[in-house]
Amino acid sequence: MDRIVVADDHPLFRAALRSAVEKAAPGATVDECASLAEARAALADVTVDLLLLDLKLSDSEGMAGLSAIRAEYPTVPVAVVSASEDPVVVRRALALGAAGFIPKSAGLPQMVEAIAAILAGDSWAPDMSQGEADDLLDRIASLTPSQQRILEGLKAGRLNKQIAFDLGVSEATIKAHLTSVFRKLGVQNRTQAVILAKQLDPA
Repeated sequence: MDRIVVADDHPLFRAALRSAVEKAAPGATVDECASLAEARAALADVTVDLLLLDLKLSDSEGMAGLSAIRAEYPTVPVAVVSASEDPVVVRRALALGAAGFIPKSAGLPQMVEAIAAILAGDSWAPDMSQGEADDLLDRIASLTPSQQRILEGLKAGRLNKQIAFDLGVSEATIKAHLTSVFRKLGVQNRTQAVILAKQLDPA
């Protein structure tokens, strides 16, 4: 008999997911959790066939919860449940090892289809255009490790001299790198670079 853990801090949505689970896997045991800590406790207690994990919980937000669960319980399939339908967020979740991605906007039949597919060993994600997301990810991936660190510094609001100190290089080196970063990202200034980079942050 399947055992499925539903981790979502909204009681009504937990009920919707439970309903979908009962249709996708009749007879399955469903454990409901309102936090990442409760989900971890449930996973530690018994063998679990599927974890339905909301990206926004009271004690976890973004990809942190997914990363932690994948590291601690690598054999447990995890389907991310999220209000976000951003292709970048979907791709990041799948890249981190999620077996599926279920948008909260999905209707009951779609949720049932997703849960059934994942329990059968398949992956599942909504159909969406990947063109723009692919382009952004490719541009970010074209940066060298040093340029990635400089971009993270920009996102943190650090000045050139502060980033130079962090990396142990001269401010002139940072300015030279920034010229290359802007060119690779297709932007004109640091503000545009930060806005573009933040599109990769999970919702």
